[in-house]
Amino acid sequence: MLFPLYWMVNVSLQSGGGAVATPWFPAAPSLDGYVRAFNDQGHNLVTSLVVSLGSVVLSLVIAAPAAYALAQFRIRWATWVLFGVLITQMIPGIVVANALYSAFSDLGLLNSIPGLILADSTAGVPFAIIVMRAFMGSIPPSIVEAARVDGAGQLRAFVSVVLPMSRNALITAGLFTFLFAWGDFLFALTLTTTEDVRPVTLGLYQYIGTYVSDWSPIMATAVLSSLPAIVLLLVAQRYVAAGVTGGAVK
Repeated sequence: MLFPLYWMVNVSLQSGGGAVATPWFPAAPSLDGYVRAFNDQGHNLVTSLVVSLGSVVLSLVIAAPAAYALAQFRIRWATWVLFGVLITQMIPGIVVANALYSAFSDLGLLNSIPGLILADSTAGVPFAIIVMRAFMGSIPPSIVEAARVDGAGQLRAFVSVVLPMSRNALITAGLFTFLFAWGDFLFALTLTTTEDVRPVTLGLYQYIGTYVSDWSPIMATAVLSSLPAIVLLLVAQRYVAAGVTGGAVK
């Protein structure tokens, strides 16, 4: 299972690494591929980072109060609203991308970072609502009521009591939203056409051509683009485990 990861690192350290007849180990490791990857894809990596973090912030700002309302308030159509949120997860990405292309063209959001943040948030917001609603539903209403008795308004009780208690769910939703946005290819391909705004997934795709002879910068870019996801998963794994299972136990 880890062989593709090993092969990616192996080829990235080969000088003039080819697609075939590549040695199993880099006898003379070279960082030339990483130097070229930084030079060619550094801007794209920064774009991906900005878009991914922006999608996390936007998704959590929208999804956290929505999940809290669906979990704790007596909303008449809450079940149908949640069903609608689930339905959005089943719509093929290409359908969403085509719809967004027409809307973004009218709004002037094509080839822009805000446009990509909005597009990636269409996947992050529903997922975050589902994850956080399950967790917030397990918070005893008496805790919020106690905060209200102490003089806190609805907003302060939500910010000072509910959000800290929902830390694991927030981290889980934020992490998966980041991974969605970081690995997005479809929205980037549909909604951007310029080099000024180009995520690393699209940059990596356009790196690969029919007559490519040196795969070391391509694999080096793949290694660099994998690092944020690996680091975040290692740092947040215990919060993710608690966030995924927290809403299942009441």
